[in-house]
Amino acid sequence: MTDIITTQLADCIARYKSAIPGLADLAKQLQGLSQATGTESLDALIDLYEQCYPLLEQAMWSPGADFHPLLDCYQSLFREQEALIQQKGGDDRHHFILSIPVADRPPHLRACLESIYRVCALYNYGGNTSGVWDKIRIVVAEDSRDEDNIRRHLELVEEYRRKGLQVLHFGLAEQYELLQSLPPHQREQLGHLLTTQPRGKFYLKGQAANRNLSYLKFQQLTEDKDRTLYYLVDSDQHFCVNRQTGSGEEAVTALNYFHAIDRIFRTTGTLMLTGKLVGDPPVSPSVMAANFLDDVTAFFARLAELDGGQNCQFHGSQGPLAGDAAYHDMAGLFGFKNKAATYPYQCRLSGEHDHGACLMDLASRLNAFFFGEHLTRKTWFSYGSGFTRLSPARTVYPGNYIVNYEGLKYIIPFGHLRLRMSGPTAGRLISAEIGARFAAFNMPNLHRRTTEAGLDDDFRPGVELEQESIDLSNEFERQFFGDLMLFSSEELVKQVDVNRPFAREAIEAVINGKEAELLTLYQQKHDAIVDRNRKLHELVFNAGHWWLRPPGLAGALRKVRDFIANIERNFG
Repeated sequence: MTDIITTQLADCIARYKSAIPGLADLAKQLQGLSQATGTESLDALIDLYEQCYPLLEQAMWSPGADFHPLLDCYQSLFREQEALIQQKGGDDRHHFILSIPVADRPPHLRACLESIYRVCALYNYGGNTSGVWDKIRIVVAEDSRDEDNIRRHLELVEEYRRKGLQVLHFGLAEQYELLQSLPPHQREQLGHLLTTQPRGKFYLKGQAANRNLSYLKFQQLTEDKDRTLYYLVDSDQHFCVNRQTGSGEEAVTALNYFHAIDRIFRTTGTLMLTGKLVGDPPVSPSVMAANFLDDVTAFFARLAELDGGQNCQFHGSQGPLAGDAAYHDMAGLFGFKNKAATYPYQCRLSGEHDHGACLMDLASRLNAFFFGEHLTRKTWFSYGSGFTRLSPARTVYPGNYIVNYEGLKYIIPFGHLRLRMSGPTAGRLISAEIGARFAAFNMPNLHRRTTEAGLDDDFRPGVELEQESIDLSNEFERQFFGDLMLFSSEELVKQVDVNRPFAREAIEAVINGKEAELLTLYQQKHDAIVDRNRKLHELVFNAGHWWLRPPGLAGALRKVRDFIANIERNFG
C-alpha cells in the first residue's frame, strides 16, 4: 500500500507478540494487508489498531507490567492511526465542545488545560494538520469575583491557544447578555436553573448555574447537531489517572478520552455518559471527618511504636480503589457497606528520611483536609473490564459527563440552591426517565482539590480560611440540605412518575421523613467525631511519646494542634 505508514503497529506487534496473546493473529492480518490497496483495505487496516488497543491495555494495567514502554507504544499507535484516518479522508467522528466552569482558581485551570493539551498531543484525536486540534473546542466559563483572577484566566486562555487548543473565554458580561437574549417569560421560567443574579453581581453563581449557562453557549457554537458532543469538566480535574509506584502516586495520560467517547456515542443509544473520579474524594470534608480522624490516629499509634530517627516506614501502601466510597462517613446511605477499617498514611517524601521528617510533612498537609484533600483515602484507578464497558448510571459526576445534542435537555436542577449533591440528585431523576441511555464508563478524571500554589490561592465554596482558623459552617448547610434533596428525590422517583409534576403532598411527606432520618444520623456522626478528636489529642499531646521531645518538631505539633482545634471548632 503506497505511502501507507504502519511502522509503529508493526514494531509493537513484533516487540510484544510473544508476551501478549492475540498479537500474533494481528501480525498475520497485517501481513495479509501489506500489499492491498483501496479504501476497504485501509478501513481494515485502521480496524487492526482498534483490535490492538484492548490487548495493550490489559497488558499495561496488569500487575508487574513494564508500564511506560507499553504506554509509549499505545500512544504512538493512536497517533499513527490518526494519520491513516486523515489520509483516508471523510472523517465523520464527533467534534467535542468542553466547558470548564471556573471561579477564582487560576492554578487549577492551568492544570486542567495542560492535561487536555497532553491528551491532544499524545493521542492526536481528529488530527492537527492546521496547527490546531480541529475537533476539540474548550469554553472557559468564568465565575470569578476577583478581577486579577479573571485576568490570569484570560492569560491562560491565550497561552493554550498558542499551543494549538481552541480555547475561548466565556466572560461574565457575555454570559449576562446571552441570558438576557432569552425572551422574558422564558428567562423567568429558567431563573432557578440559570440564575437571577443582577449584572453587577454576576459572579460566584455556583457550579450548577454556571454549568447550565454553558448550555446556552453550546447551542451558539454548535455547527453540526448530529456530530457534536458536549463535555462538562471541573477545573480541579485532570484528563489523566493515577497509579501506585514504589515512590508514590504517579499521574499518567493513559486514557484516550475523546476516541473512546466518540465510539460509545456512535455505536450505542447513549444520551448521557458519566465517568467517575480518582484521586481526592468528590465529597465535602463535612462527611469525611470521622474516618479521617481514624486514619490520623492510626498513623500516630504506629508512629509511637517506631523510633523517631529510624528510616521512614510509611511507604508502599495503597488506598482504596475507585468505587467503594471508603472516604465517606455515611457510605451506607449510598448502598455501600461501611467497613470498620483504617487506611495507612502513604508518606510522599522521597530519598532517605526519618520519622520526624515524615511527621513534619504530614502536619503541613493536615489543614488541606478542610479543602477536600483526604491524605489516606484517595481512590486509585483500576482497569477492571476495560474503559468502554457501559453500566447503568444513577449519579451525574458534574465534573466528568458528556451529552449529545438530544441529551442537552438533561441539566443540573436546583442550581440556585447551591447545594452539595446536585449531580447525584440529577442522576436519580435522569435515570428514572431514560434508564440505560444514561450510562457510566470507566474513564475517570484525576481529581485534585489543592495545587502546589497552596490553600491561599484557591477558592472553595463553603470554606472560609482566616490564618489557621477554618470555618465550615456554610459547607455543613450545603451538605445537609444537599443530602436531604438527594435522598428525597431518590425516594420520590420510586413513588411517582417523573414525567409528571410531583404532588406537593407527596413531596412534603418524603422530605419530612428523610429530614428526621438524616438529623439522627448526622447527630450520631457528630458525636463520634467529637470523641475521636478527643482521643487523637490525648494520643498526640498527653501520652508522653517521643515526638514531644525534639525541639525541631515544635512547629509540626503546632500544626497538628491547629488541625485538632479546627475539628473542634467545626464539629464540637
